Amino acid sequence: MKAKRDETNTDLQRGFEPLRTIFAVLILLLGFAAAARAETGFGTIKATARDGQPFELVALASDVHYTIGGLVAEASIRQRFSNSSSEWVEAQYLLPLPEGAAVHDMTLRVGERVIVGEIREKEQARSEYVEAAASGKRAALVESDRANLFRTAVANIAPGETIEVEVRWWQQIAYRDDRFVLTLPLTYTPRYVARASGDGEETIAADPARPATTRDDLHSAVAPRVAVSIDLDPGLPLRRVESPSHALKVTRSGTRYAIALADGNVGADRDFVLEWAPVLGASPASAVLAETVDGETYAMVMMLPDSQLANPLPRELILVIDTSGSMEGESIKQARAALDLALSSLRPGDRFNVIQFNSVTEALFPDAVAATPADVALAREWVAGLRANGGTEMLDALRTALRGTPPAGHVRQVVFATDGAVDDAAGLYRLIDHDLGQSRLFPIGIGSAPNAQFIERAATSGRGSSVVIRGAGEVGERMRELFAKLDRPALRDLALSWPGVADSYPQRLPDLYAGEPLMVVARLSNLHGTLEARAANKATTWSKSLPLDRAASMPGIARLWAQRRIESLEQSIDRGAKPADVREQVLQLAIDHHLISAYTSLIAVEQAPARDGADDLASRRIANGLPAGSLAYAATATSAPLLELVGLILLLMAALLAGAARCRATPTSPA
Repeated sequence: MKAKRDETNTDLQRGFEPLRTIFAVLILLLGFAAAARAETGFGTIKATARDGQPFELVALASDVHYTIGGLVAEASIRQRFSNSSSEWVEAQYLLPLPEGAAVHDMTLRVGERVIVGEIREKEQARSEYVEAAASGKRAALVESDRANLFRTAVANIAPGETIEVEVRWWQQIAYRDDRFVLTLPLTYTPRYVARASGDGEETIAADPARPATTRDDLHSAVAPRVAVSIDLDPGLPLRRVESPSHALKVTRSGTRYAIALADGNVGADRDFVLEWAPVLGASPASAVLAETVDGETYAMVMMLPDSQLANPLPRELILVIDTSGSMEGESIKQARAALDLALSSLRPGDRFNVIQFNSVTEALFPDAVAATPADVALAREWVAGLRANGGTEMLDALRTALRGTPPAGHVRQVVFATDGAVDDAAGLYRLIDHDLGQSRLFPIGIGSAPNAQFIERAATSGRGSSVVIRGAGEVGERMRELFAKLDRPALRDLALSWPGVADSYPQRLPDLYAGEPLMVVARLSNLHGTLEARAANKATTWSKSLPLDRAASMPGIARLWAQRRIESLEQSIDRGAKPADVREQVLQLAIDHHLISAYTSLIAVEQAPARDGADDLASRRIANGLPAGSLAYAATATSAPLLELVGLILLLMAALLAGAARCRATPTSPA
C-alpha cells in the first residue's frame, strides 16, 4: 500500500514538474528584471577602496557667494574636499548649478598654491586628468554632466589633507510678477532613465581597471553642508527682501544689502531662492545692459508690456499630474493640491480632462468633457486618491494631452505638474514642437529641487508660462499667479527690429503673459539707435521703442550671450541640424568665451607629483543630499529597496524550487 502511495506521489510530482520548472524560470526572470530596474537610491553610502574595505568619508563643505547688480549675477562656489581617511583618494561630486549658468573659470588650491583651470576639449581634458591622477599629480576637473549638472573631480588628496576647488559662473536674474528672483539648486532629483545607456553611466576614473560607480548610486540622507552669502545692489528702492526657502540675515547699508543664511551653513537638500520686490511705483518697465569684449558689443534687454485686459475665453483645461516614484512624499501632496485648485477654478462653459502618468498613462475621461459640477467633483475625488509609484514615462502623457484640437471658441491650456525628473528630454521637446498645435503648455515645477531646465524649456517650447511650487505653503500663491496668466491673454507674434545687424536669443520669441517681461541677449554691430518691439493678441496690438544708447555697462553679458547661443545650437540638433556642424560651432564659441559646454571642460593640474606611484588611489563619490520632503527611498523609476527586496525574494524562491527539483531528481538508496 505504501509503495502504491509513493508511486502515486511520484507521478503527481512528475506531472507538476513542468509547471514548477516554468514557474521557477518566470520567477528567476522577474527577479532579474526587478534587480535590473532597481536603483540604489538615497540613503546608501559606499566606499570604493581597491581592497573593497570601507574607509572614512571624504567630507565636502561649500561656500557660495553672489554679487548681484540688476539683472546679472556673478557667482562662485568654493568646495573643500577633506580627506580624513588613511588613503590617498580621488573625490567626485555632482554639482547642480542654475539653469542657463555660464560656467567660465575654476581654480584649484592646495595650501598656498593656486592652480588656474584652463578650457580644453572635453576628451582632452579628461585624458589629462586621468594621466595626472595616475602619475600622482593633484588635479581637478569640472565637466558638464547633463542638463544643469556639472561633475567636479579632484585627484590625489593626501591623508589628512584639504583641497579647495572654486568654480565661477554668470547667471541671469529672473523678473516676473513684480519681483526679482534668484534660484540656486543645492541638490537635484535623480533623473529617470527609461533605457540603459552605454555612455550614460560613465564616471571619471583615474585607474581604468578600477570599477566605477554609476551616477545615481550614492545619495545620502545626510546632505553636504553649504553656506550662501550675497552682495545685492538692486539699483532701485525695495519694499522687501526675503527667501521662501531659507531663513536669512539681511543687513542694509544705504542702497546695498548684505545677505547670508541665518543658520550659517545648511544641508544642501533644497533649492535656495531669494526674492526682492521694488517699492510700489518703482518697478522697472525696461532696462538695457551692455558690455564690450574684444571689440564686440553685447546687450541684454528687458521690456515689460502693459497688462492686457480682456474677457477670458472659455478654456479646454487639460490637467496632467506626474505620479512617478520621484514625486513620493511632499511632492505628490503639492501636485494634488495644485490640481485641486485648478479644478476649482473651472467656469461654466469650460471643458476639462485629467491625466496621470508614471510607468503608464491614464486619463480620467476618454476626451475632454464639460465642466459640470458632477464631473468636476468626480475629478477632484480621483486626483485626491492618486499615489506616487513607478517610472517617469512622460512622452505618452504629453502626446495624450496635446492630441486633437479644442472646440471653436475655446483655448486649450495644458497644465503639467511634475518635478521634471527626466534624464533625456530631447524627445519631449521634439514632441512639443511637432504636436503643440493650438495648445499652450503651462508646467508647474513641483518639489524642493525640481528640474528647472526642463520646466523652463517646456514652457518656452509650449508657448506657455511656468510656476514652481517648492513647499506646501506656496501652493495657493503660486496657483493664483498661474490662474492670472491663464485668464489674461498672451501677447503673441512678438517681433524685434534692431538697429544694424544683431544676433539675438532666444531666436524663437515666447508668448508673454501677465507680469512677464521679454528678456533677450544680443551681439550687436552698434549700440546706437532704437529697438522696436511689436506684438498682438485677440484684443489689441502692442508696440514699444527702446533707445539702446542709454545702456548701463555690466560685465558678464558677453558670456551670457555665448551661453544662450550655445544652448540654441544644441537645441537645433532636435530640429535636424547636423551634430558635427553643431559641435564645431559650439566648440569654437566655448573656447573663445572660456565656457564649459557639452564639448569643453575646465582642467587644472599641479606640475609636480604629490603621491608616490606605489601608493594606491581610492575613488570616492560624495553623495548629494536627499531633496527635502522626499521619502528616504523614493526613486524616480521605482521604489528601489522594494524592488531589490522583491528581486531577492523571487531569486530565493527560484533557488529553493530549483533545489527541491534537484532533490526529487536524486535517486534514493533502497532501505
